[in-house]
Amino acid sequence: MCAVTTSASVIVTLQPAGRISLSSHNCEESIPTRAGRPAGPRQCVGEENWVDSRTIYIGHKEPPPGTEAFIQQRFPDNRIVSSKYTFWNFIPKNMFEQFRRVANFYFLIIFLVQLIIDTPTSPITSGLPLFFVITVTAIKQGYEDWLRHKADNSVNQCPVHVVQHGKVVRKQSRKLRTYYAVQDTKAYNTEQEVDSIHATIECEQPQPDLYKFVGRINIYMDNEPVARPLGSENLLLRGATLKNTEYIYAVAIYTGMETKMALNYQSKTQKRSAVEKSMNAYLVVYLFILISKAFVNTVLKYVWQADPNRDEPWYNDRTESERQRHIVIRAFTDFLAFMVLFNYIIPVSMYVTVEMQKFLGSYFIMWDDEMFDEELGERAVVNTSDLNEELGQVEYVFTDKTGTLTENNMEFIECCVDGHVYVPHVILNGQEHEELFFRALCLCHTVQVKEEETVDGIKQGIHQGKSTSFYISSSPDEVALVEGMKRLGFTYLRLKDSHMEILNREDEIERFELLEVLTFDSVRRRMSVIVRSSTAGQLYLFCKGADSSIFPRVISGKVEQVKARVEHNAVEGLRTLCVAYRLLSPDQYQEVCHLLSGAKLALQDRDKRLAEAYDLIEKDLILLGATAVEDRLQEKAADTIESLHKAGMKVWVLTGDKMETAAATCYASKLFHRNTQILELTTKRTEEQSLHDVLFDLSRTVLRQHGGMTRDTFSGLSGDCTDYGLIIDGATLSAVMRPPQEDSNSGNYKEIFLEICRNCSAVLCCRMAPLQKAQIVKLIKASKEHPITLAIGDGANDVSMILEAHVGVGIMGKEGRQAVRNSDYAIPKFRHLKKMLLVHGHYYYIRISELVQYFFYKNVCFIFPQFLYQFFCGFSQQPLYDTAYLTLYNISFTSLPILLYSLIEQHINMDILKKDPSLYRDIAKNSLLRWPIFIYWTILGVYDAIVMFFGAYFLFDNTTFTSNGQLMTTNTQMMFGNWTFGTLVFTVLVFTVTFKLALDTHYWTWINHFVIWGSLIFFVVFSLLWGGIIWPFLNYQRMYYVFMQMLSSGPAWLSIILLITASLLPDVLKKVIWRALWPTTTERIQPLSLKAKGPLQTLAKKIQEVQDNQRPPKEDEVRMVKGDDDDEEENKGAHDDGRGDTGKKETSDDDV
Repeated sequence: MCAVTTSASVIVTLQPAGRISLSSHNCEESIPTRAGRPAGPRQCVGEENWVDSRTIYIGHKEPPPGTEAFIQQRFPDNRIVSSKYTFWNFIPKNMFEQFRRVANFYFLIIFLVQLIIDTPTSPITSGLPLFFVITVTAIKQGYEDWLRHKADNSVNQCPVHVVQHGKVVRKQSRKLRTYYAVQDTKAYNTEQEVDSIHATIECEQPQPDLYKFVGRINIYMDNEPVARPLGSENLLLRGATLKNTEYIYAVAIYTGMETKMALNYQSKTQKRSAVEKSMNAYLVVYLFILISKAFVNTVLKYVWQADPNRDEPWYNDRTESERQRHIVIRAFTDFLAFMVLFNYIIPVSMYVTVEMQKFLGSYFIMWDDEMFDEELGERAVVNTSDLNEELGQVEYVFTDKTGTLTENNMEFIECCVDGHVYVPHVILNGQEHEELFFRALCLCHTVQVKEEETVDGIKQGIHQGKSTSFYISSSPDEVALVEGMKRLGFTYLRLKDSHMEILNREDEIERFELLEVLTFDSVRRRMSVIVRSSTAGQLYLFCKGADSSIFPRVISGKVEQVKARVEHNAVEGLRTLCVAYRLLSPDQYQEVCHLLSGAKLALQDRDKRLAEAYDLIEKDLILLGATAVEDRLQEKAADTIESLHKAGMKVWVLTGDKMETAAATCYASKLFHRNTQILELTTKRTEEQSLHDVLFDLSRTVLRQHGGMTRDTFSGLSGDCTDYGLIIDGATLSAVMRPPQEDSNSGNYKEIFLEICRNCSAVLCCRMAPLQKAQIVKLIKASKEHPITLAIGDGANDVSMILEAHVGVGIMGKEGRQAVRNSDYAIPKFRHLKKMLLVHGHYYYIRISELVQYFFYKNVCFIFPQFLYQFFCGFSQQPLYDTAYLTLYNISFTSLPILLYSLIEQHINMDILKKDPSLYRDIAKNSLLRWPIFIYWTILGVYDAIVMFFGAYFLFDNTTFTSNGQLMTTNTQMMFGNWTFGTLVFTVLVFTVTFKLALDTHYWTWINHFVIWGSLIFFVVFSLLWGGIIWPFLNYQRMYYVFMQMLSSGPAWLSIILLITASLLPDVLKKVIWRALWPTTTERIQPLSLKAKGPLQTLAKKIQEVQDNQRPPKEDEVRMVKGDDDDEEENKGAHDDGRGDTGKKETSDDDV
């Protein structure tokens, strides 16, 4: 047992005794009781069909004789392993993963072919670039894995205290969380007392649900077991933090990689960007081109050699064994040799460059000071750098409301009791149910009272120099309600020895014994407590929850008056809850205890049995009233949504709130405008007419306006196009998503629903369950347009949609860190999404698009002259370029300029990108990697290759080509052989592709100049050294003095300049003509961007004139947001996820 462990643990005792608020050091997931190790799965008594369980023997003590068999089993140790590699398996495992990539595997095969058969090029030409790519990738992945090892070690080596033989022993590695100790064991406060506990724990096997735990503890007293239920309220998860108790004693239930947190780490799936898919498609095309080239050359070789006079020349005479070889084998060998000769058309180094670009580029988000939040002290975090460019392709944004669009900082506004409205500090008027309502809100909650002076180093509760109490809870609503009651005269004091104390208006302390807590869940959408008054002895059931879950269970009370006030507050954007009660007789209470006891002790179907018990208990209620709290809109949330709309994105709000509250928030956040025509697809409407009719009515409405064209056709810019907004609730969505019945003529409603949504500028989905959020995202992803989706949220109930979307973004809010952990990117506030998409996403996509197209282009320029050269050398597989040039072209001469371009290029000023979101439309739908643009780059590469090859060829063929100003003689002409010709072509090639990149660069810095011109200087210096020195390690040196002799010729210089100019001219002309006749919005803005030197306000007017397609501004309804009510579900989602994130002392890595 551990005082504080590092795994999942069950609380046994606390010190001081009481409730825990989220906690842990480094422990297993554990149940507070005392130390023990998991002892093995077994079949539970009375649960013969339930085999998926385990029994933990606390302190390794055997149960009394005759009770159960003692079977000690081994379980994992408590080490957490998030790393992928070890020291021993890194090389084989990493090599296996890298060679699963098509390009790497292809080059490995080429390298092996060069080793096995006689090929025209050295194996070094393929082996060295492949080795470079594999090495760089391995270093990157090894570094990332080393960071994971480092994080694991910090967790696994932190200290833990274990109770052994009545003493506390300090060991390495363990962690704790919030909740209650078991009643029978929480009085044990010393190591000796804890060590004396004789008990076993039966619980379910490890599973990843963080908010579910089913178990029971059997405490042996006089050899007779006393069974007590264990639920999620008893389980401390790895990574929790102790808040209002110094330490606890707990039993380790799950350890190491079996903890719930570890199981959740393993559930994320790999996401692939649209750019990566385009790269793979282009690679297949180029592979086909490569095979075609090799096949054509093989056929032409044998056609050429069919003439006996053109067979192998005397200096390359074949041996007899070669002549006797079968023609098929010879042809296949030649085919492989041509494949080797032309294999450089496949850009193997592109993949490592892309990886480096993504990895290094992700730091620009993390270093962005504008995305730093001073209040939280947090920066943006990149969890997945593979999706950087996807940020520039987003078409749908799915956002949570509470804590994402709103602050999730609740303030009590008013309450309504029997139709009478009360606001803070009002004088009470003695209504019949007035005091009972206030008592209900002071008792029906899970709020804890904190009396310490500091929490997480921040002083709180200080009044006139003395520390006073303040409230903490994982649900901000509950704190707001309890504080609101305090301002109305009823103060919740504490929970002590299972008694809740209240200070009433007469300054008298009232005590109520807390008998049962019927916890909140997202299905019931309510919570209840059963208490007994210490004075009158009356038994009360107080219940609070969403109006939709309370009103159907009410049998009396002023329902209509309260309902009217609830609807009024919802329209104002306030979060509303209803409160009801029921008096219980002693017999009814005994029946309740019997129902709850049977359900809580069940190991199988416990949730179902509890739900049934709660349903029977929470009925025949008397309505007391309702509350309203305010959750303000986040700063600049409305501006962000408006910018996303202008950028062509469709924003959907997915919330658990009631429709009126969510709609008010949507108006305030400018999701809906004053002239937006709202279409409702709700349960209320489907009750009046069938779902089939409602869908077809809505479909006719939107299509009549748009004439059959979707809103995408208009790009959202047309002022004549009616704005439609759709509101749908969870129940109707379930009906829409339900598959059609075979005997039904209703058809598939999904397509009709999607057609309606396509023609709406914004969609609000209210009363959503977490799983429905993911279903909505999946539905849009699978539609025929296959749009790129982004989901953003801050709580545990948003994780499913974050994982489902192409890009998942977590908000560092007050609902814990589960959304952040499961996201691809994390940002402090919703407003930071604007810069992440409109600036960083825009830049990333522009950069990587150029990188991909440029790599294919420069490799076509590189290898197509080699293909043409075969027509002039009798298809003899003679290389055009020297081995050194073949090897270093991609990894030295042309690699750094494009890598730097892909990291720092800014084709337009970032202030303009923020000022004018419509520029985002120019890159939408993967516009820069479409097939026409890819074909253009390929044709451009072929053209440049033809110019380089035939330009040099005709210059060589001219007899006036001289080396010293004189006419060439036969002797001097011999000095200009095939290596000089190849070197001339290669020189023009390197300069052309580098100048091409320079022409495409808009953002020049000293780094650009250094890398671009430096790479050209490096090529010249290398060529001079390579051919100017006799290297002793070379058997032969065919490039000796070739480069220097070529440069000593004036015509050679002239030809280099002319060929570079002729190669670049068509691309320059094409750009000039296109910009003059068909400029994009970006190209119109660029001249202004280049002149921008200071505040952007001076450019605003010019930008507006340039954008003749810009939508005229609309009159937005400015409404004051009274808060965002994500209903108790999302509230408690925050509740569940963030149970101790609101104030941590220390963090831990295991579930306790």
